[in-house]
Amino acid sequence: MTDAPRMDTRFSGLYVAIISLVVAFTALGYNTWRNEQSEFNRNIRRAGFEMLVHISALQRVTYLAHFEMDREGGNPRNGWVEVLVLRDLSMLMPDTSALRAEALYRAWNDNWRGLGEDDLAVAAIDQAIDNLRKDVVAILESLD
Repeated sequence: MTDAPRMDTRFSGLYVAIISLVVAFTALGYNTWRNEQSEFNRNIRRAGFEMLVHISALQRVTYLAHFEMDREGGNPRNGWVEVLVLRDLSMLMPDTSALRAEALYRAWNDNWRGLGEDDLAVAAIDQAIDNLRKDVVAILESLD
């Protein structure tokens, strides 16, 4: 009879240990997932803010080239640099940004020669810039 209380005590200690291990592994799993999600959000946020900086720089080049006829500040080569950087940065973002950046690349490629002369050229580039900006802002707003 003296063995029965010891077995109950031994099993109850075993149950506590098992429950403790389950709680510890669950907490470890959640913490790992949360850290990965935070890192993902940090990367998206950083790429998004960098894209917004380059979007505004491209818009500046576009407007200087078209409206001000500024050959230095509106140099199409500067625009190409911004377009290519945006296309590269979009690879770090969700798929919609890559599609919008590719559309911007095509719009710039098809229309940069018309800057300063053709209002449809600046309108096409401006629309592609606005679409990319809206997409990046929407992605940034959706982050946790």
